[in-house]
Amino acid sequence: MDDLSGKLALVTGASRGIGRAIALELARAGADIVVHYRTRVEQAREVAAAIRSLGMEAKLVQADVSRSAEIERLAREAGQVDILINNAGIAKPQPFEEITEADWDELIDTNLKSCFLLTQALLPGMRARQLGRIVNLSSVAAQVGGVVGPHYAASKAGMHGLTHFYASRLAKEGITVNAIAPALIETEMVTTNMKATPDRIPVGRFGEPDEVASVAVMLARNPYITGQTINVNGGWYPS
Repeated sequence: MDDLSGKLALVTGASRGIGRAIALELARAGADIVVHYRTRVEQAREVAAAIRSLGMEAKLVQADVSRSAEIERLAREAGQVDILINNAGIAKPQPFEEITEADWDELIDTNLKSCFLLTQALLPGMRARQLGRIVNLSSVAAQVGGVVGPHYAASKAGMHGLTHFYASRLAKEGITVNAIAPALIETEMVTTNMKATPDRIPVGRFGEPDEVASVAVMLARNPYITGQTINVNGGWYPS
């Protein structure tokens, strides 16, 4: 799948931040895009317009990925997806002593369970075509704990387990599964968290969404990389 022309990519959480950057970079590489969003319809429309200005097709689909019925609808409306970018997620910075069961469930359902359910929903089509790329947007929090809380770190660490399982089972079917673990990328999620400061990063600055997007496109193009976590973290977690 070196050439993404004629391929369809679904990017969850594509209305802003890293998701927006990945959607646009995939479009520049020749893919048509399903722009998923939850509430920010105007921003999603702007992303779709930018994709169309690049000469590619863009479809908007709204869904709350914490709800299984809406994930099923998202999968149906998306169509024949070749590239799945599991990017949608939330962060809820709070003292760990104050985290409730409801807080835990909200993060796990939105960040991790959605990744599992959407992958399950789209895999039959990928397996039938013997072709697919799945990229899960994890976080350095999965590796070092991060600055949000144990619920966020656990939700992102779970993505690594999903990645390893699916990659090992699907490698002979033309489907690759990888994760990207960014650290403190300059998005709204990071800049609104007072604990997220550039001095935590060895290179001395926040990352840029485009620096993550370029890796996502590389993974979408490459049929020989699977089961890997690519760290885009400015050196915070050397591996």
